[in-house]
Amino acid sequence: MAWEQTFNQWKNSEHLDPQLKEQLTALEADPAMLEDAFYMPLEFGTAGMRGILGPGINRMNIYTIRQATEGLARFMDTQDPETRRRGVAIAYDSRHFSPEFAMEAAKTLAKHDIPAFVFESLRPTPELSFAVRYLKTFTGIMITASHNPAEYNGYKVYGEDGGQMPPADADALTKFVREIENPLEIPVLSEEEAKNSGLISIIGEEIDTAYLKEIKEVTIDQELIDTVGKDLKLVYTPLHGTGRMLGEKALKQAGFQQFIIEPSQAVADPNFSTVKSPNPEEHSAFEYAIALGEKEGADLLIATDPDADRLGAAVRMPDGNYQVLTGNQLGALMIRYILEAHKTAGTLPENAAVLKSIVSSELPTAIAKSYDVDMINVLTGFKFIAEKIQQFEKDHSQTFMFGFEESYGYLVKPFVRDKDAIQALVLLAEVAAFYKQSNKTLYDGLQDIFEEYGYYAEKTISVTMSGMEGATKIAALMKTFREKAPSVFAGTPVVQTEDFKLLTRVGLDGHQQKMTTPPSDVLKYTLEDESWIAVRPSGTEPKIKFYIGVKGETAEAAEQKIADLQAAIEEITGE
Repeated sequence: MAWEQTFNQWKNSEHLDPQLKEQLTALEADPAMLEDAFYMPLEFGTAGMRGILGPGINRMNIYTIRQATEGLARFMDTQDPETRRRGVAIAYDSRHFSPEFAMEAAKTLAKHDIPAFVFESLRPTPELSFAVRYLKTFTGIMITASHNPAEYNGYKVYGEDGGQMPPADADALTKFVREIENPLEIPVLSEEEAKNSGLISIIGEEIDTAYLKEIKEVTIDQELIDTVGKDLKLVYTPLHGTGRMLGEKALKQAGFQQFIIEPSQAVADPNFSTVKSPNPEEHSAFEYAIALGEKEGADLLIATDPDADRLGAAVRMPDGNYQVLTGNQLGALMIRYILEAHKTAGTLPENAAVLKSIVSSELPTAIAKSYDVDMINVLTGFKFIAEKIQQFEKDHSQTFMFGFEESYGYLVKPFVRDKDAIQALVLLAEVAAFYKQSNKTLYDGLQDIFEEYGYYAEKTISVTMSGMEGATKIAALMKTFREKAPSVFAGTPVVQTEDFKLLTRVGLDGHQQKMTTPPSDVLKYTLEDESWIAVRPSGTEPKIKFYIGVKGETAEAAEQKIADLQAAIEEITGE
């Protein structure tokens, strides 16, 4: 069906939500935006679906929520009755329409006699992952757009292991979703029917208590926190999201006493009024925390994104200013501390393993190697880390110690199977206490790591290409990189090319090896000097991403390599 027909279907619908109908009428004045709203349906990517709020099949609204959930219900209808009865856990964050979307999902499931367990109020994504495992539901739904701007919302589906739905199941679900011809006509229970059905249960405190009990296991050296942690000055901002309640309780429970929650950003606010973007990887997100940190003389500033699955941090520099660390640097600090603390305590397992994505820094790899610990690389998307944890539990081949992605996602203990900023908050505070006992900051700790392992640096370049034209351009760029693979970047020869879609690894001699990972549209080039470049389209946003990783003799040498490789990429892309 042409997009104009789909638009007319919406326009002429007698059942269209009045607010959406009003927005649709206004949208007609902007033909380009109207086309963008209807030219294609939202798709599931590495983390579900995300989109701008508003009318249309390419927007987040009650009908795209119903369509996704109807697809999930049909997928569950293929399971045996006992499996279906286990139901679905549903949580939501602080964004516009998040509570409404959660209830729409529950009412859609109830029409299929599938139970839903809906949180009473906003909760972090990691708690939803935990709830799936705790309640033994078959799947979970999280209503969130993570760190995207205020005009976005999203929908993530979780499998029974508590990880985001793996590719095979996601593909099956997507097939069911796409079979639905008209999302406007999907039947749902009315409010009254939903109340009387007995299929929608409201959950909250019991799950909170059970989750916080597990959080106690994140702490490695309680004596350290009891002696040093009580004096650690920490500023925490949840950036108007879900992190406050559990974050505050988790820090207190661990024994940290000198932490302050940034008051204006502690309030849940779907407009994220005090930040340009609620993204803890951006320096601007720390503006309020830095002001408070300077006033209080804080050792460390921590921010979590709206659904509290990502964590960023700013550390105090020798000159008293604060610097936002990269996701890779935070990962290196946490891995080094975990392995050192367990080695010192004699509790480091012989089969210990750390997991990271293929586009994350190689510094943690070097750290893990120095402790005789395996580093396992997986595809981008935390679901792949969750899959490995699941495998370890089944075959006992390795013991999971830590998992991370360069995009500020960390997991310390596997009672959650997704990124968990609440766990990372407690652990990073402990790492800061560790360095504080030697009168050092996390900045000093990072310099110690660089001196020992080399100066690693990384950079991610995101190029936004919106709409139909953008999608075509992204596809063309990937085709160019795939078919005309560069042999040199910035004067440095490529010694290995990995194509994660075709599952081929080609060395300098032209010899081709077959790779064993699931297929993914990612290309990675390793250079002669151990630098690397990876390129992939975003699974959730209209972006193509370039990742650069280098190692230099000095910090300056590493930064120069980054600049040279970035210039080489810009020359290829014309951006």
